[in-house]
Amino acid sequence: MQRSSYDTAAALLPLVGGPANVTSVAHCMTRLRVGLDDRSLVDAEAVRAVPGVLGVVTDGDTVQVVIGPGAVVTVTAEFEKLLSARRLAVRGAELRADRARRNATPVKTALRRVADVFVPLIPALIGCGVLAGLNGLLVNTGRLPWLTPALAAIASGFMALISVFVGYNTAKVFGGTPVLGGAVAAITVWPGVAKVTAFGVTLAPGQGGVLGALAAALLATYVERWCRGRVPDALDVLLTPTVTVLVAGLATLYGLMYAAGRVSSAIGTAANWLLVTTGPFAGLVLGGLFLPLVMLGLHQALIPIHTTLIQQQGYTVLLPLLAMAGAGQVGAALAVYARLRHDTSLRTTIRSALPAGLLGVGEPLIYGVSLPLGRPFLTACAGGAAGGAFVGFFAVLGDRVGATAIGPSGWALFPLLTGSRGPALAAAIYAGGLLTGYAVGFLATYVSFSGAGGPAGRSPRRSTG
Repeated sequence: MQRSSYDTAAALLPLVGGPANVTSVAHCMTRLRVGLDDRSLVDAEAVRAVPGVLGVVTDGDTVQVVIGPGAVVTVTAEFEKLLSARRLAVRGAELRADRARRNATPVKTALRRVADVFVPLIPALIGCGVLAGLNGLLVNTGRLPWLTPALAAIASGFMALISVFVGYNTAKVFGGTPVLGGAVAAITVWPGVAKVTAFGVTLAPGQGGVLGALAAALLATYVERWCRGRVPDALDVLLTPTVTVLVAGLATLYGLMYAAGRVSSAIGTAANWLLVTTGPFAGLVLGGLFLPLVMLGLHQALIPIHTTLIQQQGYTVLLPLLAMAGAGQVGAALAVYARLRHDTSLRTTIRSALPAGLLGVGEPLIYGVSLPLGRPFLTACAGGAAGGAFVGFFAVLGDRVGATAIGPSGWALFPLLTGSRGPALAAAIYAGGLLTGYAVGFLATYVSFSGAGGPAGRSPRRSTG
């Protein structure tokens, strides 16, 4: 069976030192000419043993692989494709490793652990958010009145007790007993807290929302761990849970609920003020900076804020703005696809990653396309900024767009959209923002290419005879 050009190229690349050792690729009538950074890395005997190779000639910093007329053209083409793909993969791996190193700071580690508390809740938030949107649609249109009370109960039950789940997960993530974290967090939603006064203010069930539950369960975890090292083993099963719930519970009622309530109210007020007062500017900043925030791992700090806004207002106004970053990324990828027509490997990567990007999963495009190339990452941010400014402009007019749950973005966010003037208008504004992000991301990336090649110095390789 005849060996394919791809198989020959795939066998040769590691034998000449791998992608990092190759500085140039060309061919003449019969030979594949590979420029090298270090000739000592070439395994000449192994190269000669590759089926289809007729001989090997070394000349300074170049190795010439004799393949024969006709076949050398197709082998060279496959070699260049593999070289491009491997370099992109290596660059992507380096970027991911570098990001992991940069994220290994105390602050970012704490943010990731907070994210670990909320990420498991996202499926329930999505399911209940979709049902809440469906129920609102039925109520507004007056349809199926016998079903809407049941849908309201199903959609609202989880949100009414989300603090308990947050407390459970907090203790689990931070090294405590999950059920004790849930028990302390449950205090915040019990109706009886309305009989408690702290700082001269009567508490309300749910005051402080998920932030209060997070703080309460975190305190409970530290109290429990303190007790474990001091209470005798014979009394541990009795005293440790009791002291944990008592101390953390009293601190929650007479301090944490009040403080978290003030913080939660400030978050809601600040979000509304930002959009109503500085809508386009706020959208531009949030949409433009979200991709860098993701790269730095700082986006995780927004998860509790989203959840707090959903608890307070029924939706988060921040998520649709941040989702515009994904639209800019899609537009930038399409421009790269259009300009780098010679790079079959990269175009294949884009075709594979694009459906996920349209549905709001941006990592394949980020690590496979924009970051390795460099400049498209910046132009993608420009597209996100434009889309965010578009959505923010309508917020100034009183047409706020929000999401009833966190998790999806891109096209997948449409079922979760609502706003100050109903889901239909919210969906129309959001769609306009996506189109704006696509268009600006595409145009900014397209014009950033030089006449001789692509961004960051990338240019086509051409063979010579």
